[in-house]
Amino acid sequence: MKRREHVLMSRREFLSVCSKALPLAGLSLFPFTAGQLLLGREIDKYDPTQHDYAMGIDIHKCIGCGRCAHACKNENDVPKEPHYFRTWVERYIISAEGESYVDSPNGGIDGFRELTGDIDVLRTFFVPKLCNQCANPPCVQVCPVGATFVSRDGVVLTDEQYCVGCRYCIQACPYGARYLHPQKKIADKCTFCYHRLVRGLLPACVEVCPTQARIFGEAGRQSSPLRRFLRFNDVIVLKPALNTRPKVYYAGADGEVR
Repeated sequence: MKRREHVLMSRREFLSVCSKALPLAGLSLFPFTAGQLLLGREIDKYDPTQHDYAMGIDIHKCIGCGRCAHACKNENDVPKEPHYFRTWVERYIISAEGESYVDSPNGGIDGFRELTGDIDVLRTFFVPKLCNQCANPPCVQVCPVGATFVSRDGVVLTDEQYCVGCRYCIQACPYGARYLHPQKKIADKCTFCYHRLVRGLLPACVEVCPTQARIFGEAGRQSSPLRRFLRFNDVIVLKPALNTRPKVYYAGADGEVR
């Protein structure tokens, strides 16, 4: 990760020098660098060191409408086939005997069918899932080319120019949050809509949630809505024993959620 940051800084310094020198020679530099085109804004206007992003999910509020998964696909050009998701919604069905069943037809985008059959249902609830943006991510550790890395604002990203589609990160993710893009042949996953964050916008899934079940903000900023969410709720992270240090926090979850 240190090597990647050094490269990015070197490119910025190089472009800064060129932007000053070329006009003197009657030449012009590209209006945006490749990174600026990717982010959709000038890099210098966004300082990643001033942010530490995380997300909270209130299971009590999720109604399983699937709007988050639908918005995510539209925003991030995720394939429409029901096998590819950056975020999805699972329905947990708890029987009177204590058995749990989980379904997620088309990621919850089309809603959930009414329960039928012989199961004596005790309760049901919905759980949105996504990349947990781990502070200690296994996907980064196994990537052989350094394509997956943790940005300075705490988001796990994948550099499409470096990714070779080996699938090591997909296998290493304990949350099933990655997939191989069928056209690009690269590993893809949730990025908290990073291209929106650098413009001061919320992730698409957060913006469209009708019940505000998703809470997005800065883990270290007292004025952040996420800090309020963490302060007033008993939260858990998924699979804490793996020591991945997830940055997606769930309120209202119990032992059945995995």
